[in-house]
Amino acid sequence: MATGKVRYWAAAKEAAGVAEEPFEAATLGELMTNITRDRAELARVVSRSSFLVDGSPVGKRPHDAVVLSEGATVEVLPPFAGG
Repeated sequence: MATGKVRYWAAAKEAAGVAEEPFEAATLGELMTNITRDRAELARVVSRSSFLVDGSPVGKRPHDAVVLSEGATVEVLPPFAGG
């Protein structure tokens, strides 16, 4: 199990109510479950978001396959509108 921080951007930040928070999770999938528990609006935003783990895009990899390292930074990037 790794510890680190999750950073929220734009609508994710608004839904979470904080810009960042610490986490404890082994995989990105576990982290997503943990941060969205009892936070319906954040769960809605996260379901449409993309993620960076230590600056690297997760892309279409299954979240349960993305192992988090100790001290990792996970960034939650909701879709951005505009052009």
